[in-house]
Amino acid sequence: MRVCVLGAGIVGLATAWALNRAGHEVTVIDRARPGSGASGGNGAQLSYSYVQPLADPGIWAQLPKLLLSPTSPLKIRPQLDVHQWLWGLKFLAACNTHTSRNTTAALLQLAAESRMAFDTMRQQENIACDFSSTGKLVLYPDAASFAGARRQMLLQRELGSVQEAVTANRCVELEPALAQRHAHIAGAIYTPGECAADCQKTCDALLAALRAKGVKFLLDTPVNKLVLRGKQVVAISTPEGEIEADRYVMALGSASATMARSLGVYLPIYPLKGYSITVDLDGPAQAAPTISITDTARKVVFARLGSRLRVAGMAELAGYDTRIAHKQIASLQASTQQMFPGCSGFADVHPWAGLRPATPTGLPVIGKHPKGPDNLLFNTGHGALGFTLAFGSAQRITRMLEATQLQPTRPWPHKPRPAGSSAQTP
Repeated sequence: MRVCVLGAGIVGLATAWALNRAGHEVTVIDRARPGSGASGGNGAQLSYSYVQPLADPGIWAQLPKLLLSPTSPLKIRPQLDVHQWLWGLKFLAACNTHTSRNTTAALLQLAAESRMAFDTMRQQENIACDFSSTGKLVLYPDAASFAGARRQMLLQRELGSVQEAVTANRCVELEPALAQRHAHIAGAIYTPGECAADCQKTCDALLAALRAKGVKFLLDTPVNKLVLRGKQVVAISTPEGEIEADRYVMALGSASATMARSLGVYLPIYPLKGYSITVDLDGPAQAAPTISITDTARKVVFARLGSRLRVAGMAELAGYDTRIAHKQIASLQASTQQMFPGCSGFADVHPWAGLRPATPTGLPVIGKHPKGPDNLLFNTGHGALGFTLAFGSAQRITRMLEATQLQPTRPWPHKPRPAGSSAQTP
């Protein structure tokens, strides 16, 4: 089958890899280079066992700070955009215990599939991406937030995650680089099996591997429109001409919502802008962490990538502006210097900003839309978990695409299963 994948971020490339592995003829189209959107400078953590959705009941108490505080790491900046307001209302509606619990269950199942598929890909393609599996510590600054984290941990344990709540002393035993932060840690959730990797290096390696396997790439090539005939996409219109295929997969990240609206399809996706820096670890060896760290007080993550440290954070609901705000970059550098003083000289922090395609619940959009073309599948809306969920989503898309040959319509939307229910492969 001829399949055209729209988007060469990590989700699009993972989809192309899974489809090619299944024997399909694949073409990938992107307006830029692989990983140049939300993938390249992401937080680098592969959070297979800690997937707490942003839509959490605790958000309600934080709303005044989110709306008004200039120092809040999660910012809501109202725009004259009906889609932002609609997304925001749906997000608040999802901030309840029932939805959060069901979303957690669905994300953990998808993350488990993704871990297996990513490991298979790394072994088969032998890619170099600064991969590590040293675990993760999620730090909490006070007793109340730590108590909430323990409740989430117990839920994730019920669903198969291996985690434990640890004291500040145990944090320092596990990661000596946290010694000077001991007094600021009320407790942490330790997940020994969590991983990290450089997403841009993964994208670059996948590009080379897929080209060698015969996958065609049209890069620096914008998609003008999807050409329709009845309920079928018959071609993708580009400046290079029309690209025809039998099936199409839209993996355009935040741009998916705009492209979908041109087809009369509404996707509940809006960008959450995030930032990162990447610094060389040129200080004493003991000054830098080897375990991945999430500082919940600052909403900042730290991931070791070989001899570098990726530091990422912030979540701004503020439209489609991709400009790098130097104030945010300075904040990430200051957080790094406070957390791990002496780890780097910070000669070059490699600033980055990207738009994470987020849904109100945190569940990605995977599959066919009932109002969309029969031969178009969506694979988008992964939020901050794009790298974590990419390969599991790709496996699901491959199965769905092949099933559409016999069943042209499928249920929509892809709803979370109730926590504790038996998982079934779509």
